[in-house]
Amino acid sequence: MVSKDYKCHLQKMAQLLDSQEFLSSTSDRDLIDVRSPSEFLIGHIPGAYNLPLLSDEERKIVGTLYKQNSHQEAILKGLEFVGVKLNVFVKEVLTFCKNKKLAIYCWRGGQRSQSMAWLFKQAGFDVVILKNGYKAYRHWILDHFDYTQFQFVIIAGKTGSAKTVILKHLGLQNEQVIDLEKLAQHKGSAFGGIGEKPQPSFEQFGNNLFQVLNQYDISKRIWIENESKAIGLVRIPDGMWNSLIKSNLIELIVDKQLRIQHLVEVYSKFPKIELVNGFYKIGKRLGNLHLSQAIAAVENNDFTKAAEIGLLYYDKRYQHSLNLMVDKYYTSYEIDYFDFEKIAIELIACANKLEYER
Repeated sequence: MVSKDYKCHLQKMAQLLDSQEFLSSTSDRDLIDVRSPSEFLIGHIPGAYNLPLLSDEERKIVGTLYKQNSHQEAILKGLEFVGVKLNVFVKEVLTFCKNKKLAIYCWRGGQRSQSMAWLFKQAGFDVVILKNGYKAYRHWILDHFDYTQFQFVIIAGKTGSAKTVILKHLGLQNEQVIDLEKLAQHKGSAFGGIGEKPQPSFEQFGNNLFQVLNQYDISKRIWIENESKAIGLVRIPDGMWNSLIKSNLIELIVDKQLRIQHLVEVYSKFPKIELVNGFYKIGKRLGNLHLSQAIAAVENNDFTKAAEIGLLYYDKRYQHSLNLMVDKYYTSYEIDYFDFEKIAIELIACANKLEYER
């Protein structure tokens, strides 16, 4: 066991900060996650640099020794693994940390983060540690989702309504905006992964979402696109979803041909095989005839026809999802052509009216 005196010594070497203080400190500190690569991949604080004290295999060996033999034997094996890396750790961090100020965390704020803090202190760095580690950070952000009353304004509209572009222009009007599809790296449909990077884990999606929300004034409205709870393989956290279903909603009523034109502009640049695979995913809902027509349209570069067929499915799906969201805090806004700056300004006026009536 590590003695209480030794723990006190380590804590004096580096200040322990709670989650909120720790995140605030990263404004002028480089953020270091010293957990194993697999732990980091599952979820980490956005912006963190992974500097694993132990590799996945080394961590497994140490853990087995701890369970089957003794704590002391596990510690000795860990020291054996780490000892040869100490010089490498410092050199690696010096390549990007110019002001020699670090914020370090591990899983529970224990030996891994404290040991690395000691090392960097010896090398002349100013170091703070996340109290109770990444585990405490996760509890903190989940509580934030559960207990914060967000003032969302939801933009709804059928597929092809250019909701993501409109969100961008609302941001240009100094409105607070969350692009869920960007954070999820998925457009929320059978075609949603086309042109996107691999999705983050559900845990990491929540971390990334919190990072955006934490920068906003929650007493003011936040614009967000209407989405299902699941966006590809990730899900909107329960607490946030409960706020969303009670939020003001503005439905965009956009001419179908205008929507088709927008879909062609977005998707026609992607490889045909990816578009065909997207149609296969909704093939059962389309039916064999429409599926074969859609695939033929893609192969013949008739992307307008393909989009028309795809909307046979997505327009029905949209109406079902809208019925789950709409309550009395609802209005609509008609769009005859895409003048995005004008649309953004008029949507702000709609939102102000909704807030006044509510």
